[in-house]
Amino acid sequence: MEATINDASILIAVVVILASLWTAGILKLANSLWLRPKRLEETLRKQGLRGNHYRLLFGDIRDLVALAKHHQPKSIQISEDPTAHALPYYHRHGIKYGQNSFIWFGTSPRLVITEPTLLKEILAKPDVFHKIRPDPIGETAAGGLLYLEDHKWATHRRIVSPAFHIDKLKKMVPTMWLSCRKMVEKWESSSTAAVDVWPELQDLTGDVISRTAFSSSHEEGWRIFELQKELVHLILEILIFTFIPGWRYIPTKANRRMKTISNEIHTLLRGIIDQREKAIARGEAIEEDLLSTLMESNKKEIQEHGNKKSAGGMNIEEVIEECKLFYFAGSETTSSLLVWTMVMLSIHQDWQARAREEVLQVFGKQAPTFDGLNHLRTVTMILYEVMRVYTPVPLLARSITKPIQLGDMKLPVGVDLLLLPGLIHHDPKIWGDDVEEFKPERFSEGILRASKSPFAFTPFSSGPRVCIGQHYAMIEAKIAIATILQHFSFELSKSYLHAPFAILTLQPQYGAPLLLHKL
Repeated sequence: MEATINDASILIAVVVILASLWTAGILKLANSLWLRPKRLEETLRKQGLRGNHYRLLFGDIRDLVALAKHHQPKSIQISEDPTAHALPYYHRHGIKYGQNSFIWFGTSPRLVITEPTLLKEILAKPDVFHKIRPDPIGETAAGGLLYLEDHKWATHRRIVSPAFHIDKLKKMVPTMWLSCRKMVEKWESSSTAAVDVWPELQDLTGDVISRTAFSSSHEEGWRIFELQKELVHLILEILIFTFIPGWRYIPTKANRRMKTISNEIHTLLRGIIDQREKAIARGEAIEEDLLSTLMESNKKEIQEHGNKKSAGGMNIEEVIEECKLFYFAGSETTSSLLVWTMVMLSIHQDWQARAREEVLQVFGKQAPTFDGLNHLRTVTMILYEVMRVYTPVPLLARSITKPIQLGDMKLPVGVDLLLLPGLIHHDPKIWGDDVEEFKPERFSEGILRASKSPFAFTPFSSGPRVCIGQHYAMIEAKIAIATILQHFSFELSKSYLHAPFAILTLQPQYGAPLLLHKL
Protein backbone atom coordinates (compact mmCIF):
# COMPACT_ATOMS: atom_id res chain seq x y z
CA MET A 1 0.00 0.00 0.00
CA GLU A 2 2.81 2.43 0.96
CA ALA A 3 4.62 1.72 -2.29
CA THR A 4 1.39 2.39 -4.21
CA ILE A 5 0.93 5.73 -2.42
CA ASN A 6 4.52 6.71 -3.12
CA ASP A 7 4.13 5.78 -6.78
CA ALA A 8 0.95 7.81 -6.98
CA SER A 9 2.65 10.77 -5.30
CA ILE A 10 5.51 10.63 -7.76
CA LEU A 11 3.08 10.42 -10.69
CA ILE A 12 1.10 13.39 -9.37
CA ALA A 13 4.30 15.36 -8.86
CA VAL A 14 5.45 14.61 -12.41
CA VAL A 15 2.06 15.63 -13.80
CA VAL A 16 2.10 18.87 -11.78
CA ILE A 17 5.65 19.66 -12.94
CA LEU A 18 4.79 18.97 -16.57
CA ALA A 19 1.61 21.02 -16.31
CA SER A 20 3.55 23.87 -14.70
CA LEU A 21 6.20 23.78 -17.41
CA TRP A 22 3.54 23.68 -20.10
CA THR A 23 1.65 26.57 -18.49
CA ALA A 24 4.86 28.57 -18.03
CA GLY A 25 5.76 27.98 -21.67
CA ILE A 26 2.33 29.08 -22.85
CA LEU A 27 2.45 32.18 -20.65
CA LYS A 28 5.96 33.02 -21.85
CA LEU A 29 4.87 32.62 -25.47
CA ALA A 30 1.74 34.69 -24.89
CA ASN A 31 3.80 37.41 -23.25
CA SER A 32 6.35 37.44 -26.07
CA LEU A 33 3.85 37.38 -28.94
CA TRP A 34 1.03 39.52 -27.55
CA LEU A 35 1.08 40.89 -23.98
CA ARG A 36 4.51 42.56 -24.12
CA PRO A 37 3.99 44.18 -27.55
CA LYS A 38 0.61 45.54 -26.43
CA ARG A 39 2.13 46.99 -23.23
CA LEU A 40 4.83 48.71 -25.27
CA GLU A 41 2.24 50.03 -27.71
CA GLU A 42 0.20 51.49 -24.84
CA THR A 43 3.31 53.19 -23.44
CA LEU A 44 4.06 54.82 -26.79
CA ARG A 45 0.49 55.93 -27.48
CA LYS A 46 0.18 57.56 -24.04
CA GLN A 47 3.03 59.86 -25.10
CA GLY A 48 1.28 60.89 -28.29
CA LEU A 49 3.29 58.63 -30.57
CA ARG A 50 1.40 57.17 -33.51
CA GLY A 51 1.58 54.06 -35.66
CA ASN A 52 -0.39 51.02 -36.76
CA HIS A 53 -1.87 48.78 -34.10
CA TYR A 54 0.22 45.69 -33.35
CA ARG A 55 -0.54 42.69 -35.53
CA LEU A 56 0.42 39.24 -34.32
CA LEU A 57 3.96 38.06 -35.03
CA PHE A 58 4.76 40.02 -38.21
CA GLY A 59 3.61 43.52 -37.24
CA ASP A 60 4.12 45.80 -40.27
CA ILE A 61 6.74 43.64 -41.98
CA ARG A 62 4.44 42.03 -44.53
CA ASP A 63 3.16 45.45 -45.61
CA LEU A 64 6.72 46.80 -45.74
CA VAL A 65 7.98 43.97 -47.92
CA ALA A 66 4.88 44.00 -50.15
CA LEU A 67 5.21 47.72 -50.80
CA ALA A 68 8.94 47.37 -51.48
CA LYS A 69 8.27 44.61 -54.01
CA HIS A 70 5.51 46.73 -55.58
CA HIS A 71 7.87 49.67 -56.08
CA GLN A 72 10.96 47.63 -56.96
CA PRO A 73 10.21 47.04 -60.68
CA LYS A 74 9.12 50.62 -61.27
CA SER A 75 11.22 53.54 -62.40
CA ILE A 76 10.84 57.19 -61.44
CA GLN A 77 11.72 60.62 -62.82
CA ILE A 78 15.24 61.75 -61.92
CA SER A 79 13.78 64.91 -60.38
CA GLU A 80 11.73 62.87 -57.87
CA ASP A 81 12.75 62.18 -54.29
CA PRO A 82 14.65 58.86 -54.49
CA THR A 83 13.74 57.95 -50.90
CA ALA A 84 10.06 57.75 -51.85
CA HIS A 85 10.98 54.95 -54.24
CA ALA A 86 13.84 53.34 -52.30
CA LEU A 87 12.13 53.49 -48.88
CA PRO A 88 8.45 53.57 -49.86
CA TYR A 89 6.99 52.23 -46.62
CA TYR A 90 8.91 54.65 -44.41
CA HIS A 91 8.07 57.54 -46.72
CA ARG A 92 4.35 56.69 -46.73
CA HIS A 93 4.36 56.03 -42.98
CA GLY A 94 5.87 59.47 -42.34
CA ILE A 95 3.16 61.16 -44.41
CA LYS A 96 0.44 59.24 -42.57
CA TYR A 97 1.68 59.50 -38.98
CA GLY A 98 4.16 62.37 -38.96
CA GLN A 99 7.56 62.63 -37.33
CA ASN A 100 6.76 61.06 -33.97
CA SER A 101 5.69 57.62 -35.07
CA PHE A 102 6.63 53.96 -34.76
CA ILE A 103 6.71 50.91 -37.02
CA TRP A 104 6.27 47.28 -35.96
CA PHE A 105 9.19 45.01 -36.86
CA GLY A 106 7.72 41.69 -35.84
CA THR A 107 6.88 41.93 -32.13
CA SER A 108 9.07 45.01 -31.54
CA PRO A 109 8.02 48.62 -32.12
CA ARG A 110 10.70 50.83 -33.69
CA LEU A 111 10.47 54.54 -33.10
CA VAL A 112 11.18 56.47 -36.30
CA ILE A 113 13.96 59.05 -35.87
CA THR A 114 14.08 61.84 -38.46
CA GLU A 115 15.22 64.74 -36.24
CA PRO A 116 18.96 65.55 -36.54
CA THR A 117 19.37 66.46 -32.86
CA LEU A 118 17.90 63.13 -31.75
CA LEU A 119 20.00 61.29 -34.32
CA LYS A 120 23.13 62.98 -32.96
CA GLU A 121 22.22 62.11 -29.37
CA ILE A 122 21.64 58.45 -30.24
CA LEU A 123 24.85 58.06 -32.23
CA ALA A 124 26.84 59.86 -29.53
CA LYS A 125 25.92 57.23 -26.90
CA PRO A 126 26.81 53.77 -28.24
CA ASP A 127 26.87 52.40 -24.66
CA VAL A 128 23.14 53.16 -24.34
CA PHE A 129 22.04 52.59 -27.93
CA HIS A 130 23.27 49.25 -29.28
CA LYS A 131 23.07 47.73 -32.73
CA ILE A 132 19.99 45.52 -32.91
CA ARG A 133 20.76 41.83 -32.45
CA PRO A 134 20.40 39.21 -33.58
CA ASP A 135 20.80 40.26 -37.19
CA PRO A 136 21.76 37.01 -38.96
CA ILE A 137 21.62 38.61 -42.39
CA GLY A 138 23.86 41.53 -41.56
CA GLU A 139 26.29 39.46 -39.53
CA THR A 140 26.58 36.90 -42.31
CA ALA A 141 27.41 39.58 -44.88
CA ALA A 142 29.67 41.71 -42.70
CA GLY A 143 30.48 41.25 -39.01
CA GLY A 144 33.35 42.57 -36.92
CA LEU A 145 33.16 46.14 -35.61
CA LEU A 146 29.76 46.60 -37.19
CA TYR A 147 28.05 44.40 -34.59
CA LEU A 148 30.33 44.50 -31.55
CA GLU A 149 29.44 46.50 -28.46
CA ASP A 150 31.01 48.09 -25.39
CA HIS A 151 34.50 46.92 -24.39
CA LYS A 152 34.75 44.34 -27.17
CA TRP A 153 34.01 47.02 -29.73
CA ALA A 154 36.52 49.43 -28.14
CA THR A 155 39.27 46.78 -28.23
CA HIS A 156 38.63 45.88 -31.86
CA ARG A 157 38.39 49.53 -32.87
CA ARG A 158 41.78 50.18 -31.26
CA ILE A 159 43.30 47.24 -33.14
CA VAL A 160 41.73 48.03 -36.52
CA SER A 161 42.32 51.81 -36.46
CA PRO A 162 46.02 51.69 -37.52
CA ALA A 163 44.98 50.03 -40.81
CA PHE A 164 43.10 53.23 -41.72
CA HIS A 165 45.64 55.74 -40.43
CA ILE A 166 46.24 58.50 -42.96
CA ASP A 167 49.89 57.48 -43.43
CA LYS A 168 48.76 53.97 -44.43
CA LEU A 169 46.10 55.35 -46.78
CA LYS A 170 48.66 57.53 -48.58
CA LYS A 171 50.58 54.40 -49.56
CA MET A 172 47.43 52.82 -51.00
CA VAL A 173 46.83 55.60 -53.55
CA PRO A 174 48.97 54.03 -56.33
CA THR A 175 47.27 50.64 -55.80
CA MET A 176 43.82 52.22 -55.98
CA TRP A 177 44.81 54.08 -59.15
CA LEU A 178 46.04 50.87 -60.83
CA SER A 179 42.60 49.30 -60.36
CA CYS A 180 40.94 52.45 -61.75
CA ARG A 181 43.35 52.53 -64.68
CA LYS A 182 42.58 48.89 -65.48
CA MET A 183 38.85 49.70 -65.65
CA VAL A 184 39.44 52.77 -67.84
CA GLU A 185 41.64 50.80 -70.23
CA LYS A 186 38.88 48.21 -70.55
CA TRP A 187 36.40 50.96 -71.44
CA GLU A 188 38.85 52.51 -73.94
CA SER A 189 39.23 49.21 -75.76
CA SER A 190 35.48 48.61 -75.89
CA SER A 191 33.91 48.58 -79.35
CA THR A 192 30.77 50.29 -78.11
CA ALA A 193 30.20 53.59 -76.35
CA ALA A 194 27.31 52.23 -74.25
CA VAL A 195 28.48 50.71 -70.97
CA ASP A 196 26.49 49.67 -67.91
CA VAL A 197 28.87 51.20 -65.40
CA TRP A 198 27.14 49.73 -62.33
CA PRO A 199 28.66 46.21 -62.48
CA GLU A 200 31.91 47.78 -63.69
CA LEU A 201 32.11 50.01 -60.62
CA GLN A 202 31.23 47.10 -58.35
CA ASP A 203 34.10 45.16 -59.89
CA LEU A 204 36.36 48.18 -59.44
CA THR A 205 35.68 48.54 -55.71
CA GLY A 206 35.98 44.77 -55.30
CA ASP A 207 39.37 44.85 -57.02
CA VAL A 208 40.53 47.82 -54.92
CA ILE A 209 39.60 46.23 -51.60
CA SER A 210 41.07 42.88 -52.70
CA ARG A 211 44.42 44.50 -53.52
CA THR A 212 44.60 46.93 -50.60
CA ALA A 213 43.46 44.33 -48.07
CA PHE A 214 45.31 41.23 -49.30
CA SER A 215 47.83 42.44 -51.94
CA SER A 216 49.41 39.24 -53.34
CA SER A 217 46.33 37.20 -52.36
CA HIS A 218 43.95 39.44 -54.28
CA GLU A 219 42.71 36.62 -56.50
CA GLU A 220 41.33 34.77 -53.48
CA GLY A 221 40.05 38.13 -52.31
CA TRP A 222 38.18 38.57 -55.59
CA ARG A 223 36.32 35.32 -54.97
CA ILE A 224 35.28 36.63 -51.54
CA PHE A 225 33.95 39.77 -53.20
CA GLU A 226 31.88 37.74 -55.69
CA LEU A 227 30.43 35.62 -52.88
CA GLN A 228 29.46 38.66 -50.84
CA LYS A 229 27.71 40.16 -53.86
CA GLU A 230 25.59 37.03 -54.14
CA LEU A 231 24.91 37.11 -50.41
CA VAL A 232 23.51 40.63 -50.60
CA HIS A 233 21.05 39.58 -53.32
CA LEU A 234 19.62 36.88 -51.07
CA ILE A 235 18.53 39.53 -48.56
CA LEU A 236 15.13 40.44 -50.00
CA GLU A 237 14.18 36.82 -50.52
CA ILE A 238 14.22 36.05 -46.79
CA LEU A 239 13.65 39.48 -45.21
CA ILE A 240 10.04 38.86 -44.26
CA PHE A 241 10.92 35.66 -42.40
CA THR A 242 13.84 36.96 -40.33
CA PHE A 243 11.50 38.03 -37.52
CA ILE A 244 10.29 34.47 -36.93
CA PRO A 245 12.39 32.91 -34.14
CA GLY A 246 14.62 30.15 -35.48
CA TRP A 247 13.87 30.84 -39.16
CA ARG A 248 17.56 31.01 -40.03
CA TYR A 249 17.90 27.34 -39.04
CA ILE A 250 15.13 26.08 -41.34
CA PRO A 251 16.83 24.43 -44.36
CA THR A 252 15.20 26.52 -47.09
CA LYS A 253 17.03 26.93 -50.40
CA ALA A 254 18.02 30.51 -49.54
CA ASN A 255 19.18 29.58 -46.03
CA ARG A 256 21.23 26.66 -47.35
CA ARG A 257 22.86 28.87 -49.96
CA MET A 258 23.64 31.57 -47.38
CA LYS A 259 25.27 28.99 -45.15
CA THR A 260 27.32 27.61 -48.06
CA ILE A 261 28.49 31.08 -49.04
CA SER A 262 29.33 31.97 -45.45
CA ASN A 263 31.37 28.79 -45.02
CA GLU A 264 33.29 29.37 -48.27
CA ILE A 265 34.09 32.99 -47.33
CA HIS A 266 35.27 31.80 -43.92
CA THR A 267 37.49 29.11 -45.49
CA LEU A 268 39.02 31.53 -48.00
CA LEU A 269 39.79 34.14 -45.36
CA ARG A 270 41.27 31.58 -42.98
CA GLY A 271 43.48 30.32 -45.81
CA ILE A 272 44.73 33.85 -46.62
CA ILE A 273 45.45 34.56 -42.94
CA ASP A 274 47.21 31.21 -42.47
CA GLN A 275 49.42 31.90 -45.52
CA ARG A 276 50.28 35.34 -44.16
CA GLU A 277 51.17 33.96 -40.71
CA LYS A 278 53.44 31.32 -42.27
CA ALA A 279 55.15 33.92 -44.46
CA ILE A 280 55.79 36.12 -41.42
CA ALA A 281 57.17 33.12 -39.50
CA ARG A 282 59.57 32.40 -42.40
CA GLY A 283 60.79 35.97 -42.22
CA GLU A 284 59.56 36.86 -45.69
CA ALA A 285 59.03 40.50 -46.68
CA ILE A 286 55.34 41.26 -46.31
CA GLU A 287 53.52 43.87 -48.38
CA GLU A 288 51.94 46.64 -46.34
CA ASP A 289 48.22 46.05 -46.76
CA LEU A 290 45.17 46.18 -44.50
CA LEU A 291 45.62 42.59 -43.35
CA SER A 292 49.30 42.95 -42.43
CA THR A 293 48.59 46.16 -40.51
CA LEU A 294 45.69 44.49 -38.71
CA MET A 295 47.80 41.47 -37.77
CA GLU A 296 50.67 43.67 -36.59
CA SER A 297 48.33 45.80 -34.49
CA ASN A 298 46.67 42.70 -33.05
CA LYS A 299 50.06 41.23 -32.11
CA LYS A 300 50.97 44.46 -30.34
CA GLU A 301 47.65 44.45 -28.46
CA ILE A 302 48.25 40.89 -27.26
CA GLN A 303 51.79 41.72 -26.12
CA GLU A 304 50.66 44.82 -24.23
CA HIS A 305 47.39 43.58 -22.76
CA GLY A 306 47.44 39.82 -23.16
CA ASN A 307 47.58 39.13 -19.43
CA LYS A 308 44.57 41.29 -18.69
CA LYS A 309 41.18 39.63 -18.59
CA SER A 310 39.60 42.68 -20.19
CA ALA A 311 41.81 42.64 -23.28
CA GLY A 312 44.13 40.32 -25.14
CA GLY A 313 43.57 41.08 -28.80
CA MET A 314 41.57 39.15 -31.38
CA ASN A 315 41.52 35.43 -32.09
CA ILE A 316 41.53 34.02 -35.61
CA GLU A 317 37.73 33.98 -35.86
CA GLU A 318 37.55 37.64 -34.89
CA VAL A 319 40.22 38.58 -37.44
CA ILE A 320 38.13 36.79 -40.07
CA GLU A 321 35.06 38.82 -39.08
CA GLU A 322 36.97 42.08 -39.43
CA CYS A 323 38.18 40.99 -42.88
CA LYS A 324 34.56 40.32 -43.90
CA LEU A 325 33.73 43.85 -42.87
CA PHE A 326 36.64 45.20 -44.96
CA TYR A 327 34.92 43.70 -47.99
CA PHE A 328 31.38 44.75 -47.29
CA ALA A 329 32.15 48.34 -46.27
CA GLY A 330 34.96 48.69 -48.79
CA SER A 331 33.00 47.61 -51.84
CA GLU A 332 29.23 47.98 -51.37
CA THR A 333 29.10 51.55 -50.08
CA THR A 334 31.80 53.01 -52.33
CA SER A 335 30.39 51.47 -55.51
CA SER A 336 27.01 52.98 -54.60
CA LEU A 337 28.60 56.43 -54.21
CA LEU A 338 30.46 56.12 -57.52
CA VAL A 339 27.52 54.98 -59.63
CA TRP A 340 25.23 57.78 -58.45
CA THR A 341 28.04 60.29 -58.96
CA MET A 342 28.38 59.21 -62.59
CA VAL A 343 24.60 59.32 -63.07
CA MET A 344 24.37 62.84 -61.60
CA LEU A 345 27.31 64.11 -63.65
CA SER A 346 25.71 62.58 -66.75
CA ILE A 347 22.62 64.70 -66.12
CA HIS A 348 24.39 67.83 -64.91
CA GLN A 349 26.94 68.35 -67.64
CA ASP A 350 27.94 71.73 -66.20
CA TRP A 351 29.16 70.09 -63.00
CA GLN A 352 30.88 67.36 -65.00
CA ALA A 353 32.76 70.03 -66.95
CA ARG A 354 33.69 71.93 -63.77
CA ALA A 355 34.95 68.75 -62.12
CA ARG A 356 37.00 67.76 -65.17
CA GLU A 357 38.54 71.22 -65.41
CA GLU A 358 39.59 70.96 -61.76
CA VAL A 359 41.02 67.45 -62.18
CA LEU A 360 43.05 68.44 -65.25
CA GLN A 361 44.28 71.56 -63.52
CA VAL A 362 45.50 69.54 -60.50
CA PHE A 363 46.75 66.35 -62.21
CA GLY A 364 46.72 66.92 -65.95
CA LYS A 365 46.62 63.43 -67.46
CA GLN A 366 48.95 62.04 -64.78
CA ALA A 367 48.06 59.58 -62.02
CA PRO A 368 46.34 61.20 -59.03
CA THR A 369 48.47 61.79 -55.95
CA PHE A 370 47.42 61.93 -52.32
CA ASP A 371 48.39 65.59 -51.93
CA GLY A 372 46.58 66.49 -55.13
CA LEU A 373 43.36 64.85 -53.92
CA ASN A 374 43.16 67.44 -51.15
CA HIS A 375 42.89 70.17 -53.81
CA LEU A 376 39.81 68.65 -55.48
CA ARG A 377 37.36 71.06 -53.88
CA THR A 378 34.68 70.83 -56.60
CA VAL A 379 34.89 67.01 -56.74
CA THR A 380 34.51 66.87 -52.96
CA MET A 381 31.40 69.09 -53.05
CA ILE A 382 29.92 66.83 -55.76
CA LEU A 383 30.58 63.67 -53.74
CA TYR A 384 28.98 65.20 -50.64
CA GLU A 385 25.89 66.24 -52.57
CA VAL A 386 25.61 62.77 -54.13
CA MET A 387 25.77 61.22 -50.66
CA ARG A 388 23.04 63.58 -49.52
CA VAL A 389 20.71 62.80 -52.41
CA TYR A 390 21.60 59.09 -52.66
CA THR A 391 22.61 58.19 -49.11
CA PRO A 392 24.61 54.92 -49.42
CA VAL A 393 23.16 53.49 -46.20
CA PRO A 394 19.80 55.27 -45.82
CA LEU A 395 18.67 53.65 -42.55
CA LEU A 396 20.15 52.39 -39.29
CA ALA A 397 18.59 50.53 -36.37
CA ARG A 398 19.36 50.65 -32.64
CA SER A 399 18.07 49.04 -29.46
CA ILE A 400 18.17 50.65 -26.03
CA THR A 401 19.94 48.98 -23.10
CA LYS A 402 18.03 50.75 -20.32
CA PRO A 403 14.96 52.99 -19.88
CA ILE A 404 15.89 56.39 -21.28
CA GLN A 405 14.68 59.92 -21.83
CA LEU A 406 15.09 60.82 -25.51
CA GLY A 407 13.99 64.35 -26.22
CA ASP A 408 10.62 64.64 -24.50
CA MET A 409 9.94 60.90 -24.78
CA LYS A 410 10.39 58.26 -22.07
CA LEU A 411 11.24 54.95 -23.68
CA PRO A 412 11.31 51.54 -21.98
CA VAL A 413 13.58 48.66 -22.92
CA GLY A 414 11.93 46.80 -25.77
CA VAL A 415 11.30 49.88 -27.92
CA ASP A 416 13.85 49.97 -30.73
CA LEU A 417 14.90 52.97 -32.81
CA LEU A 418 14.86 53.35 -36.58
CA LEU A 419 17.27 56.07 -37.73
CA LEU A 420 16.57 57.39 -41.21
CA PRO A 421 19.40 59.63 -42.47
CA GLY A 422 18.06 59.05 -45.98
CA LEU A 423 14.85 60.90 -45.08
CA ILE A 424 16.70 63.56 -43.07
CA HIS A 425 18.81 64.30 -46.16
CA HIS A 426 15.59 65.08 -48.06
CA ASP A 427 13.79 67.18 -45.46
CA PRO A 428 12.95 70.64 -46.90
CA LYS A 429 12.73 72.10 -43.37
CA ILE A 430 16.44 71.31 -43.00
CA TRP A 431 17.81 71.77 -46.52
CA GLY A 432 15.40 74.29 -48.01
CA ASP A 433 12.75 74.19 -50.72
CA ASP A 434 15.39 73.21 -53.30
CA VAL A 435 16.09 69.98 -51.41
CA GLU A 436 15.35 67.83 -54.48
CA GLU A 437 17.73 69.80 -56.70
CA PHE A 438 21.28 68.63 -57.26
CA LYS A 439 23.29 71.54 -55.86
CA PRO A 440 26.86 70.68 -54.84
CA GLU A 441 27.39 74.35 -53.97
CA ARG A 442 25.47 73.65 -50.74
CA PHE A 443 28.77 72.35 -49.43
CA SER A 444 30.92 75.26 -50.65
CA GLU A 445 31.45 76.36 -47.03
CA GLY A 446 31.78 72.86 -45.64
CA ILE A 447 29.42 70.31 -44.13
CA LEU A 448 28.38 72.27 -41.03
CA ARG A 449 27.01 75.21 -43.05
CA ALA A 450 25.34 73.17 -45.78
CA SER A 451 21.98 72.98 -43.98
CA LYS A 452 19.99 74.54 -41.14
CA SER A 453 21.21 71.85 -38.75
CA PRO A 454 24.88 71.01 -38.17
CA PHE A 455 23.87 67.40 -37.47
CA ALA A 456 21.82 66.79 -40.62
CA PHE A 457 24.52 65.28 -42.86
CA THR A 458 25.57 61.80 -41.71
CA PRO A 459 26.51 59.60 -44.70
CA PHE A 460 29.20 57.88 -42.60
CA SER A 461 27.18 57.91 -39.37
CA SER A 462 28.67 60.00 -36.52
CA GLY A 463 29.79 59.88 -32.92
CA PRO A 464 32.29 57.35 -31.51
CA ARG A 465 31.14 54.72 -34.02
CA VAL A 466 31.61 56.91 -37.10
CA CYS A 467 32.69 54.77 -40.06
CA ILE A 468 36.33 53.84 -39.55
CA GLY A 469 36.85 53.62 -43.31
CA GLN A 470 35.36 57.00 -44.31
CA HIS A 471 38.71 58.47 -45.40
CA TYR A 472 39.53 55.28 -47.32
CA ALA A 473 36.19 55.55 -49.13
CA MET A 474 36.60 59.24 -49.99
CA ILE A 475 40.16 58.73 -51.27
CA GLU A 476 39.05 55.81 -53.46
CA ALA A 477 36.04 57.75 -54.77
CA LYS A 478 38.14 60.81 -55.64
CA ILE A 479 40.75 58.71 -57.45
CA ALA A 480 38.07 56.84 -59.42
CA ILE A 481 36.13 59.94 -60.46
CA ALA A 482 39.32 61.85 -61.30
CA THR A 483 40.63 58.99 -63.45
CA ILE A 484 37.32 58.64 -65.31
CA LEU A 485 37.06 62.40 -65.93
CA GLN A 486 40.62 62.45 -67.34
CA HIS A 487 39.66 59.97 -70.06
CA PHE A 488 35.94 60.27 -70.75
CA SER A 489 32.96 62.53 -70.97
CA PHE A 490 29.71 60.69 -70.37
CA GLU A 491 25.94 60.99 -70.60
CA LEU A 492 22.90 58.84 -69.91
CA SER A 493 21.99 56.19 -72.45
CA LYS A 494 18.42 56.30 -73.76
CA SER A 495 17.93 52.88 -72.16
CA TYR A 496 18.65 54.25 -68.67
CA LEU A 497 15.80 53.76 -66.17
CA HIS A 498 16.02 55.63 -62.88
CA ALA A 499 15.14 53.24 -60.06
CA PRO A 500 17.13 53.70 -56.81
CA PHE A 501 16.47 50.71 -54.58
CA ALA A 502 17.77 49.84 -51.11
CA ILE A 503 19.37 46.40 -50.67
CA LEU A 504 21.55 47.15 -47.65
CA THR A 505 22.97 50.01 -49.76
CA LEU A 506 21.22 52.24 -52.29
CA GLN A 507 21.61 50.65 -55.73
CA PRO A 508 20.32 51.27 -59.29
CA GLN A 509 17.65 48.65 -59.87
CA TYR A 510 18.24 48.49 -63.64
CA GLY A 511 21.92 49.31 -63.70
CA ALA A 512 23.41 52.51 -65.08
CA PRO A 513 23.90 52.35 -68.89
CA LEU A 514 25.91 55.41 -69.95
CA LEU A 515 27.43 56.61 -73.21
CA LEU A 516 31.18 57.03 -72.73
CA HIS A 517 33.05 59.37 -75.09
CA LYS A 518 36.85 59.13 -75.19
CA LEU A 519 38.71 62.38 -74.72
